[in-house]
Amino acid sequence: MKKFLINVNGNSYEVEVEEVKDGAVVEAPRAAAPAPVAKPAVAAAPKAAPAPKPAASAPAAVPAGAATVTAPMPGTILAVNVKAGDAVKKGQVLCILEAMKMENEIMAAGDAVVASVEVNAGQAVNTGQVLIVLK
Repeated sequence: MKKFLINVNGNSYEVEVEEVKDGAVVEAPRAAAPAPVAKPAVAAAPKAAPAPKPAASAPAAVPAGAATVTAPMPGTILAVNVKAGDAVKKGQVLCILEAMKMENEIMAAGDAVVASVEVNAGQAVNTGQVLIVLK
């Protein structure tokens, strides 16, 4: 993955881009945790205290030879379309993640069998959180 900093209408966004060669995603080592991006200060009226963030769930144990499908961005799981034991094909929608009022389809990278589903509909997730384990 390569990281880029993109400025849109005065807002800075840090994005990660996967490299694809011959139709397959090239796996690269991941950074431990993304660094927060400083946003420009805007003078505004004081706001109410922000709602507390949901507690992060413990990382799932991944069986040997298994692959994980992780959240590409923070958001809320709207639907989970598979269950443990289901056979999935490359490009099949595994779940739908809502982020910034957009519905993002999380798809299988290749043919596999679902080992476990680590999230439920309505659950808030963070970037990099394991959603589904495939074997």
